[in-house]
Amino acid sequence: MIRIKAGAPGRVRLRTPARWPARTGVGSRGDLDRSVRRADRTPLRRALSLGLPTVWGAIAISYRMTCPLGEQDGLAPRAVSSAVFFVVGTGLILHVRWTLLRELRQVREVAGAAQSVLLRPLPPRIDGLNVAAAQVSADRGANIGGDLYEVIATEHGVRIVMGDVRGHGLGALGTVAAVLGSFREAAHDEPSLGRVLGRLERALARHLRERAKAEHPAAGPDPESPVAEEFVTVLLLEIRRDGEVYALNCGHPWPYLLPGQAEPDGGHGRVERLSAGEPLPPLGPFPLPAELPLVHCGQLLPGEGLFLHTDGVEDARDGHGRFFPLPSALSEAVRIRPAAPQFVLHTVLTGLLRHTRGRPADDAAVLVLRNDRARNPVQQKRPVAQHAPR
Repeated sequence: MIRIKAGAPGRVRLRTPARWPARTGVGSRGDLDRSVRRADRTPLRRALSLGLPTVWGAIAISYRMTCPLGEQDGLAPRAVSSAVFFVVGTGLILHVRWTLLRELRQVREVAGAAQSVLLRPLPPRIDGLNVAAAQVSADRGANIGGDLYEVIATEHGVRIVMGDVRGHGLGALGTVAAVLGSFREAAHDEPSLGRVLGRLERALARHLRERAKAEHPAAGPDPESPVAEEFVTVLLLEIRRDGEVYALNCGHPWPYLLPGQAEPDGGHGRVERLSAGEPLPPLGPFPLPAELPLVHCGQLLPGEGLFLHTDGVEDARDGHGRFFPLPSALSEAVRIRPAAPQFVLHTVLTGLLRHTRGRPADDAAVLVLRNDRARNPVQQKRPVAQHAPR
């Protein structure tokens, strides 16, 4: 079962095979500390782990050495001896299995809490925006993978990052931690999105250099090493108090605009992609240009929403190789409940589950937000996809 608890007071549950866990940052530092403390309470358990097999062995040896039936050669004595040793062997096997399952449960608990600290939960409302987010990992047993997201309210507006690290699963966690950590600091410190993106680029380069030195201590950051091929696609958004949306895109899919008002014919409007031209190259392989074209994406009016995602959503294929029809899934969701973040999240992930039969080939992250701020009578929608100075 997937439990999605992200950016909303309620909980949405999607049924899926256990090999595809999803988590949206549920947990805290306290959860991690409690998990570690439980994992450290081992002296008594270790004594039991050694004592119980010893008892089983003592029973078998005592029966063989002291019981008269153990020394007789008849059919009945042999049947009794076989039954005794079968019970002893079964007990040992069950004990070993129970011990291994307990240790595995403890390891997963600690790992899940640690991953939750890295991708922390989003509150249901951030500076007047209703928020919901979720991530699913393609790796069995992993709660998060190579996708990342964060929403932070700053004095410059609400700043959002959605990213996708090359690769998936636990191997990408180090890069996710470097990029998220840098964004959480830069979002508050830097006055412009361009400087935030520059901070992310420097943090990623520093992380890759350190990783290259650790993997190739003699050669240093070898350009031929796999580390030199790492990259991260990043979408940065800034939603200001008046609803104006600005973006910087480094190789990431553009978000979708979700309508929030009913049309005169009774419909709820169309889902539109905020396509604003060619994005910049992903972070990593190439340096950022000196001038970063900050894109003006128009105005997010009250009631309207944005749907952000990674390419693991659109690139998901079914058994016949067909891609997941994301625009159709979004249109169906807003037709029933316009721009309702939790409902849109549930509809898309349910459709993705059904499309891939619970076996996604790549990590996938989804972030949905809706402008719940009070409507200003003078607000009017601005033209979309205009370049503004950084």
